[in-house]
Amino acid sequence: MPDSLVIVDGVRTPFCKMGTDLAGLSADDLGRIAVNALLTRTGFDPALVDEVIFGCVCQPVEAVNIARVIAMRAGLPESVPAATVHRNCASGFEAVTTAAERLQSGHGSVFIVGGTESMSKVPLLFAESAARKFAALGRAKGFGAKLGALAGFRPWDFKPRIALRLGLTDSISGLNMGETAEVLAREFKISRSRQDELALRSHELAEAARARLAEEICPVYGAKHAVVRDHGPRNDQSMEMLAKLKPVFDSMHGSVTAGNSSQITDGAVALLVMAESRARDLRLKPLGRLAAWAYTGCDPKRMGLGPVSAIHKLQKETGLGMENVDLFEINEAFAAQVLAVLQSLSGIDDKKLNVNGGAIALGHPVGATGARLTLTALKELARRNASRAIVSACVGGGQGAALLLERI
Repeated sequence: MPDSLVIVDGVRTPFCKMGTDLAGLSADDLGRIAVNALLTRTGFDPALVDEVIFGCVCQPVEAVNIARVIAMRAGLPESVPAATVHRNCASGFEAVTTAAERLQSGHGSVFIVGGTESMSKVPLLFAESAARKFAALGRAKGFGAKLGALAGFRPWDFKPRIALRLGLTDSISGLNMGETAEVLAREFKISRSRQDELALRSHELAEAARARLAEEICPVYGAKHAVVRDHGPRNDQSMEMLAKLKPVFDSMHGSVTAGNSSQITDGAVALLVMAESRARDLRLKPLGRLAAWAYTGCDPKRMGLGPVSAIHKLQKETGLGMENVDLFEINEAFAAQVLAVLQSLSGIDDKKLNVNGGAIALGHPVGATGARLTLTALKELARRNASRAIVSACVGGGQGAALLLERI
């Protein structure tokens, strides 16, 4: 039998809403903080790491191959290679499963994996026509030529294109992610009140889990204060407050609001993973192992149903019934999306689902979320002395991802 990939430990930064406590830090800053905290917490020798693999969706141009930048800034030896992976909302999962594939192919046995995202730092862009005018200005020689190039600019040339909005719009269907949630809400006849009830549940569970979630979190020290906990969960959230919010993506007939959608968030996660045999040799006690995984494709307009096909594929390949799974972490991209998934899958007990809250309360730093779900699920398995968890996410562009985790 091939060696299994085990997750030894993990650390994450607090997750904070875009434009708030972590807005001054870049994605590579956040990743470095998480990796440094992981190495400090575990006491692991960085010279033993074979590769660093990080997911990042909004990859900053000033830190190309951000995994390498993170590794170098975190103090890993320069001989340790690094690769950045990208599968939209499943990029954190992709980092974990890429390490497993490296292990299975004989290309390493010890990895630091994870994900990072600074959604606050996603830039504003100029239109292509404006870019051409700037290029002409740069080529102009002499005062007269430069003045002539400047005269070609018009006020609309300085209207920015919002890169984050562009990135959250599917180029195949032409719908943004919130619009795909509206598609599912209509198709599955999911009411606004059901969506708000799931959102309220997320906040209530996340608030109740503050102490448990703190086990995952390392402090981030800023110019003014230390950030030590997640920004998003609200202890005063109520159905009345949620009901006051207007639909964002379909103002006339919609039901998807900012309150029943995942929060746009900054954060990073780092996991120490390795071959199970290597962990035994190093006398390390892992949190659990990656038992199986599946990626699938689906209609981009209905991308929120990705977990359905991914979990079905995982079940088919493992023969595992829903009743044999102790915990489910299904990323809460949108309440409507999660409810559509639950209607399409049978056997998921509400008491096993997102028991520490989800992305509606905690936030969804897209490149890091998969690694966060993995860490949260394994820590909760240990608390419950339970055996198995499935972690899953829908993926922008029409994909699904699901990982089966087992406690050792």
